Amino acid sequence: MLDPQLLRNDLEQVKATLALRGFTVDYEILAHLEAARKQCQIETQQLQNERNRHSKAIGQAKSAGEDITPLLEQVSQLGEQLKAKEDKLLAIQAHLNDILMRMPNLPHETVPVGTSEGDNVEIRRWGTPPVFTFTPQDHVDLGHQLGLLDLEIAAKITGARFSFLRGSLARLHRVLIQFMLDLHTQAHGYVEVYVPYLVNAESLRGTGQLPKFVEDLFYLPSQDYYLIPTAEVPVTNISRDVIWETDQLPVKFVCHTPCFRSEAGNYGKDTRGMIRQHQFEKVELVQLVKPDDSYLALEELTGHAETVLQRLELPYRVVSLCTGDLGFAAAKTYDLEVWLPGQQKYREISSCSNFEAFQARRMKARWRDPNTNKPALLHTLNGSGLAVGRTLVAIMENYQDESGRIAIPQALQSYMNGQTHLT
Repeated sequence: MLDPQLLRNDLEQVKATLALRGFTVDYEILAHLEAARKQCQIETQQLQNERNRHSKAIGQAKSAGEDITPLLEQVSQLGEQLKAKEDKLLAIQAHLNDILMRMPNLPHETVPVGTSEGDNVEIRRWGTPPVFTFTPQDHVDLGHQLGLLDLEIAAKITGARFSFLRGSLARLHRVLIQFMLDLHTQAHGYVEVYVPYLVNAESLRGTGQLPKFVEDLFYLPSQDYYLIPTAEVPVTNISRDVIWETDQLPVKFVCHTPCFRSEAGNYGKDTRGMIRQHQFEKVELVQLVKPDDSYLALEELTGHAETVLQRLELPYRVVSLCTGDLGFAAAKTYDLEVWLPGQQKYREISSCSNFEAFQARRMKARWRDPNTNKPALLHTLNGSGLAVGRTLVAIMENYQDESGRIAIPQALQSYMNGQTHLT
């Protein structure tokens, strides 16, 4: 959530900055509500002061032995007026908060200006896409020929956008998770956590999925829980209503979970194979840091995700998302895009974002600033380290040979008991 003080003191600048994201709001209503809030707050304060004066007068009249009945009636009337004003103030504030909860984060000054993914800026590349002497197949055909990927069984069990893996492919999928967790805990200093896969609405509001993205969520009305769209939600909410001490920062968590998304906004997009599914696995990196450290932390976190691709020797590129392609809560995002020979293009495999205080303000996630000895808002960051299904797809397509066999990356062979190929 944006700082309400920004809207009160610098509304025009906020308006101009959000316009870079293609976001508009009825600023006349916002200004009207803010003016009404101010006036109502003043009137509420005046009534409180008046009631206090009358209450004091009652005490004095009692001491003097005077009749306090008229004063009691006045205090009662003031109490009713005050209750009405307080209710009105709460209603105005609720309306303002609803508007604020639907406003995206302000992009950082280093974010490239643009309207769509075509305006994203490539930062760097690593590795060289493989050159084949044959026409490379995509992961669906490769998996089908090997008898290891069966989308028809998944469709029979559930429906579209699910997958069924068997044998060595299912094992490689599991091995990827273990490899990523080992790397991030042993080499990058993250603490592994295990979290619920069902969360309440407050957790989703805290990270920004609600109220804006309700259609993308799977909801269980009988329990009033939501299936998590990403581990970002439960892991970041560990810090909700928490004040961290300086010596505890930075906090670095890594977590593997399944993720569940309705893909309501992507109807008809990436319907083939495992690229965009309703259920998929992800290893998530989350950092909670002091505000002054958050952009260095973003570079570090992005590097940690890149290391996974480098260890697996998968060619990729890093792009900085433009203002029009930023996620709702992000102030700045780097996407890692891995090369997929079956599509002959780079596809997203990780998004690494700095949310600054946007999520922390919603969650009241704070740290104790030693300069003031008072609580201040943290900055939160997260990124995929990596999306497991897409990593599996990238291995299948980049490590294929003409016969349809798939080599197992050297870094994973020890996890596979020395197995060198999927067969």
